Amino acid sequence: MLPSPLKPLRGVRVLSLALNLPGPGALMRLRAMGASCLKIEPPGPGGASGDPMGQYNPTAYAQMHEGIKLRTLDLKTDKGQAGLHKELARTDVLIVSFRPSALRKLGLEWKALHKQYPNLSMVCVLGAPGERAEEPGHDLTYLADAGLVTGLDLPATLFADMGGALMTSEAVLQAVLVQRAKGKGSVQSVALSDAAAWLALPRQWGLTQPHGAVGGAHAGYRIYPCRDGRVAVAALEPHFAARLCEAAGIAMKGMATMMLPATHQAVTRFLAGKSRRELDQLASERDIPLHTLA
Repeated sequence: MLPSPLKPLRGVRVLSLALNLPGPGALMRLRAMGASCLKIEPPGPGGASGDPMGQYNPTAYAQMHEGIKLRTLDLKTDKGQAGLHKELARTDVLIVSFRPSALRKLGLEWKALHKQYPNLSMVCVLGAPGERAEEPGHDLTYLADAGLVTGLDLPATLFADMGGALMTSEAVLQAVLVQRAKGKGSVQSVALSDAAAWLALPRQWGLTQPHGAVGGAHAGYRIYPCRDGRVAVAALEPHFAARLCEAAGIAMKGMATMMLPATHQAVTRFLAGKSRRELDQLASERDIPLHTLA
């Protein structure tokens, strides 16, 4: 029997004003950890959600907001401000994703909030840190800046946004720990450009560059064509590489063998002659990490 999921944030009240993906993505994780989550959105057109995600992808919006309490308030009005501050008085952590200039216009600068609500913590989701905080940007531009956009194809997923959501939930956990240890609120910033830079570290280290072991130089860690599709092979460790070589009839003499052009050619020929079904069976019988694709 599996143990029950941990709920370390049970009793913690999180209020989010963050739209699009990183803020709601963080709420998803915080709710899973037991937090009580409320999101305030601006009025949308014709009664629709004021979060752009709710308009261009209702399915994603619905999944991210499952179990999240929602309120609509126009923070540019006195009534909206009154509603916001009523919620802030009973909030532990506030998440925002406005640029610094917008925070000032809404009266949500940290110094003023901390004076009014000493126990409140704040997590500010920004595009980029410091002097770049006012720059416009999105996931794609942050990935491009981090060197994670190659060619003309769009990235397979929203890496900076999803990484930013993880870092935001981590920042909330840090804020709660500080509150419990010191009895007062704190402020933190999470930059999506920093999330992209963190995800780009393996590339900077050379691991995923063409000359790197997991960038294509190792014959046991590549995507190959097979008879009726493709196969992602991840036989990186010596014992997995040895099993792949044995199956392909390759004499393996240490890990250097896996970097040789002849080994790449031999593995390519071997896999090209196999069907996806045969490769799935091979993986099961010989304990080789691979995954077949159409």
